[in-house]
Amino acid sequence: MINQTYLAGQYLATAAISFLKKEADDSHTNLGFSTEDGCLSTRPLNASGDILVLNYNTFSLEWRRTNATETFRLDGSTHEEVVRWLERMTQNSDLDKAYSYAFHYEPTYPMTPGFTFKLVDSGRLRELMHFRILAQLVLRAFLEEQKLTSAIRIWPHHFDTGAFATLHDGSGRAVGLGLSIPDTMVNDFYFYISVYEGHDAVDTSDFTELTQGEWRSNGFKGAVLPATGTNRTTAGDFFKEAMEAYKK
Repeated sequence: MINQTYLAGQYLATAAISFLKKEADDSHTNLGFSTEDGCLSTRPLNASGDILVLNYNTFSLEWRRTNATETFRLDGSTHEEVVRWLERMTQNSDLDKAYSYAFHYEPTYPMTPGFTFKLVDSGRLRELMHFRILAQLVLRAFLEEQKLTSAIRIWPHHFDTGAFATLHDGSGRAVGLGLSIPDTMVNDFYFYISVYEGHDAVDTSDFTELTQGEWRSNGFKGAVLPATGTNRTTAGDFFKEAMEAYKK
């Protein structure tokens, strides 16, 4: 289900690429997540405020207008059917451009010809939604506790929930943290945190061992914590302990 939610999320990203003004940091493509209804969403795509949504609860795409919502169920639908639906939705909206399923990055999970979405494990889908909710809540609490300011967004290329904030301690440093999907570094969803001086991550090779999670210094420099079996308290303690280590 990880690859299916990733692929479904790319429809939101390509809608943003198609219709929103390009930002230098690519932030026009990133997505919001609602802990209340378990949905990913684009920024408003037009002056009317239309947004495209991926609903984890129903495994569907939703085109939400101010006065109506049109839904497309993904289970059993092909990629080509999804694209045709999106083309119809955009033709019926006040958009002066056509929707295009095109990227300026290489997706982690590429779309294959004839791909069909299949809801093979609804329990796993709920777990993936839980990870997103957990990340949103934990990152929000950390930022508030540290008195830092950052949006919490999902970046579609890597599909990580992330935040990035400048520290207010006079060091000129910044912190990046979030939740990543499984990759070659950790074969699980995992929380991560790293502190930067300019474009370079602070070396962590001589940092004291963490109570929760572990430091990495080869390639990625920072701390990681597998998300499976982790609750808000454990994840919050992980971020707090790691941040304290950076301050020493």
